[in-house]
Amino acid sequence: MLHEREGSAASLSKGDVLLTSFVSGALAGMVCDVTLFPLDTLKTRLQSQHGFFQSGGFRQLYKGIGPVVLGSAPSAAIFFITYEGIKQYSQPYVPNQYHSIIHMVAASSSEITACLIRVPVEVIKQRKQALLSDPHRLRLRTLYRGYGSTVLRDLPFGGIQMPLWEYFKLCWNLQVQRECTPLEGAACGATSVAISAAVTTPLDVAKTRIMLSSTSAEKEEVKISTMLKEVHRVHGIKGLFAGFLPRVTGFTIGGFIFFGVYEQARELCIVYFS
Repeated sequence: MLHEREGSAASLSKGDVLLTSFVSGALAGMVCDVTLFPLDTLKTRLQSQHGFFQSGGFRQLYKGIGPVVLGSAPSAAIFFITYEGIKQYSQPYVPNQYHSIIHMVAASSSEITACLIRVPVEVIKQRKQALLSDPHRLRLRTLYRGYGSTVLRDLPFGGIQMPLWEYFKLCWNLQVQRECTPLEGAACGATSVAISAAVTTPLDVAKTRIMLSSTSAEKEEVKISTMLKEVHRVHGIKGLFAGFLPRVTGFTIGGFIFFGVYEQARELCIVYFS
């Protein structure tokens, strides 16, 4: 059956591969973000400059889930259609030993495009998670204020996560002499996500604080370098890793769910299109 699946996947047109990635990514993003939303809320509040309990503590853990429900599916879908698109059109012209570079470039490009939707969703979500009341509708400039810091966080995150995921799957394929099952792909994804989340926590702390800053904050106050220096000055190294446990735990579980749903949905789509 696994050999049949490999043959079916190889027979798909590039258009079907992209559509499969779009549908699978959207479903995976929605399931993952909604399932792990309470952990994400705790992480946001631990990183908030306003303090954990002042930002809500353990209360209203689903506050801000509305924007996530609307934004997670298109964000994940755009990520995977960009990622698979670059892979599909680049890999045939590049030797196998350089495919990891393709994966890094594809992941970085995907993060940049996905952030066009992800950033305003994150701004609204995190401000609601931290129980910040904005009397006026947020301006477009404010909604995209965390774009640079989010991209700076997500570029290394994606640049580590996706090549590691592909590498772990390749190593497992060689070990068992077949393609990964969805469950095995999910385990590879969870491991790659855990490593990426741990390494990029300081950037996530800075991004969270930028998004939770006052809407009237000056441009210099919301620069990622300024925020990192301020956090280190006040809280030291420990402050740069605020929310480390819920972030890494949530991302590890989320990685397993996300890549598991993605692989399973992708398999079903492959069967449907073939």
